[in-house]
Amino acid sequence: MEQQSENIFHTRCQIQNKVCSIIIDSGSCVNVASITLVRKLGLSTIRHKRPYHLQWLNECGVVNVNRQVFVTFLVRKYKDEVLYDVVPIHVTHLLLGRHW
Repeated sequence: MEQQSENIFHTRCQIQNKVCSIIIDSGSCVNVASITLVRKLGLSTIRHKRPYHLQWLNECGVVNVNRQVFVTFLVRKYKDEVLYDVVPIHVTHLLLGRHW
């Protein structure tokens, strides 16, 4: 029997006392936050130190990743702050990959 090499976990978290969606994906190589989350919560972004292009399997095609945002989130009693790349995703508010 082969072991599962990637695990995806979907849950909810709190950011600024708002309930948000978060996916933890051990198969992903990036941490990303949705542009929608950044805009709705009024989060300040910073320039990405090493901008890059990301290929999504949706209508966006290639995305230029040039902004980042620090997000403090709470899952039950666990609290953390993570630096995310800002991208136009719709499936979740936050995606945590292996870097986390």
